[in-house]
Amino acid sequence: MAGTLARKAIDHLKSKEFRDYLMRYHFWGPVANWGLPVAAISDMKKSPEIISGRMTFALTCYSLLFMRFAYKVQPRNWLLFACHLTNETAQLIQGSRLIKYNMEKKMAS
Repeated sequence: MAGTLARKAIDHLKSKEFRDYLMRYHFWGPVANWGLPVAAISDMKKSPEIISGRMTFALTCYSLLFMRFAYKVQPRNWLLFACHLTNETAQLIQGSRLIKYNMEKKMAS
């Protein structure tokens, strides 16, 4: 069973269809876009005072719009959708960290 599944996966990776997919913008666009969520996730370890509220809001809107685009375009670009879903989640977390930081700063003063 596992051997058959592995064989099918290897055959798919060797297929012309898969090689063509690797050469299209449906693959490389989202791969290049993964820098945004990776940066947001790495910034979660840093102090919330460096978070830009305007940029976080802009990236949240951007990812929402492109998640819709990735879903509506034919054929559906699930790799791009996943990238923007990850970025949307990371930006919402960053936004909540900023709000919490600002609220704590106001309470302290």
